Amino acid sequence: MASALALAFAAALAAPAAPAGDAAPTLQTRVDAVIDQAIAEQRIVGAVVLVSVDGKVVYQRAAGLADREAGRPMRRDTVFRLASVTKPIVSAAAMRLVERGELSLDDAVTRWLPDFRPRLPDGSQPTITVRQLLTHTSGLSYRLMEPPGGPYDRLDISDGLDQPGLSLDENLRRLAQAPLAYEPGTSWRYSLSLDVLGAVIERAAGRPLPDVVRETVTAPLGLRRAGFKADHAEELATPYFDARPQPQRMWDGVDVPIGGAVARFAPSRILDARSYPSGGAGMVATADEVLTFLEAVRQGGRPILSPATVQAMTTDQVGPQAQTQGPGWGFGYGWAVLVDPALAKSPQSAGTYQWGGAYGHSWFVDPARRLTVVAMTNTAFEGMNGRFTTDLRNAVYESAP
Repeated sequence: MASALALAFAAALAAPAAPAGDAAPTLQTRVDAVIDQAIAEQRIVGAVVLVSVDGKVVYQRAAGLADREAGRPMRRDTVFRLASVTKPIVSAAAMRLVERGELSLDDAVTRWLPDFRPRLPDGSQPTITVRQLLTHTSGLSYRLMEPPGGPYDRLDISDGLDQPGLSLDENLRRLAQAPLAYEPGTSWRYSLSLDVLGAVIERAAGRPLPDVVRETVTAPLGLRRAGFKADHAEELATPYFDARPQPQRMWDGVDVPIGGAVARFAPSRILDARSYPSGGAGMVATADEVLTFLEAVRQGGRPILSPATVQAMTTDQVGPQAQTQGPGWGFGYGWAVLVDPALAKSPQSAGTYQWGGAYGHSWFVDPARRLTVVAMTNTAFEGMNGRFTTDLRNAVYESAP
């Protein structure tokens, strides 16, 4: 039964828009204004935004363009390249194998990948576990987080966003040659851990990663378009990146600055069947499919996971000192977990979990308020961690009773 708070929140969010001259704006007017302003200021090209309270969608909108040059409008059923929104789905598949006893969190990666033996800078060869892959405490890194000319760059390691046609075996071979950033289990760094986990899942289950994800997650939830391939570019949102006076259309091999780093994209990767299924960045799905998955987790995991597994996944496993989304944030299995809202300066409740994707996506789940927000855009990186994301979050919470 819905709590009184959730019912009140839902009623407030779903209230009709106030006539001109009336007092408080509603969720509809607030979120519409955030989207309209981001499009008008040419910070994003298009977006699909969904807000759900207690399992009911109380806000839904597709706005802007899925392909600016073709004049193709964004639709609610537009398919997006997920980038790191892939990670929670693959993490859930891994945890399902753990529930079945086919995989253990304490397994050494070398049990399943005997040749994957990266070393520390001193030449020693530590053990990396499945748990450390899930929590990004493995000592691995991302090329986009490493300096130009460093080992990741010299070895041409893919972050799972570029190099169409590259095989998983070859990328893991390159990755194993790069030195670990730290002793596994002693720190936190966002990394290719989920790509390695994808290979572990394949070995443990004896089937390709796309088949395992379909069997354990997407098929039970009825997600028909979510997966590791797309057959036609026309069904996908065209990706853009931050530029002035307007976002620029991506091309294969484009380097997009993010902070002091650079991410390399190849949008055609998803259309090349030879590309390895990146467990950290390789899926596509619609906004509604992402919402369906997140709502299944929020409601206890059925039919894909047990409540006990969900509890573990949504509990901070690394400590807030990791600052995975800034001060006050830790990390569970698949996403950042809010430990201290005051320290994070966030209106979200403690226990909120969230993540995003480099192609321009963000989402969060606030279990205390039974609230899930999904925002899929086609603009990197504004739609992932720009002003749009904080404006949207604030607009939702300003509408709460």
